[in-house]
Amino acid sequence: HSPINATLCYQLLQLTSKDTKMKMFAVFFLMLLANVSGLSISPLESSVERRAFVSKSAGLVATGFLSLPNIANADIDTAGYEDGPRGLKYKVIKPPTDPDSPSPQRAQKVKAKYTLWLKGFPDVNPNAKKVDSSKGPFGEKPFEFIAGVGQVIKGWDLTVLDMKVGEERRIIVPSDLGYGARGAGGAIPGGSTLYFDLELVELGQMSQLGPEQLKWLEDNPL
Repeated sequence: HSPINATLCYQLLQLTSKDTKMKMFAVFFLMLLANVSGLSISPLESSVERRAFVSKSAGLVATGFLSLPNIANADIDTAGYEDGPRGLKYKVIKPPTDPDSPSPQRAQKVKAKYTLWLKGFPDVNPNAKKVDSSKGPFGEKPFEFIAGVGQVIKGWDLTVLDMKVGEERRIIVPSDLGYGARGAGGAIPGGSTLYFDLELVELGQMSQLGPEQLKWLEDNPL
């Protein structure tokens, strides 16, 4: 690796060793530098399980004070997309099987098919990168989760609760409704906009809601 980069890393960490916020800034700066220069900061992770991408565990939710600029996605064309809540963009690719069917409720089990892309959709951007999918080499296994209770990224919860069975959408999820400044699993950089092909394939049972669960839903709106 470049000796200049190594020297810069050492100096930054020394200068910021007594200031927690500055140290955080230095770490994020070094992560960005690594993407540009090839500097190795952490081991390369060869694979990430599906739930590491879609599930919103506490370790993957962005909690830092700094959001990195999403330069790679700054010029994405969103013509033809509808405005969803909180910066979401979506386009209905396939209408629902029954337009009069209900949408999921919070705390209801659902199943969905999906493919996750970075840098846009492949028919629009040839540099788009597929990161994860419910479709594997031996068929497709829909992903099951409980809607609207934080088991998945916020962008999914907000989208699925507005869909009906059989409906397929393309959604563009801004970083703050995805994995935030920290990214996920070593394969999704911090600040990434997420591009999903998402289909709602099944509504399942409602969760059994007691007073504690009802209180949680009331205290934690989407």
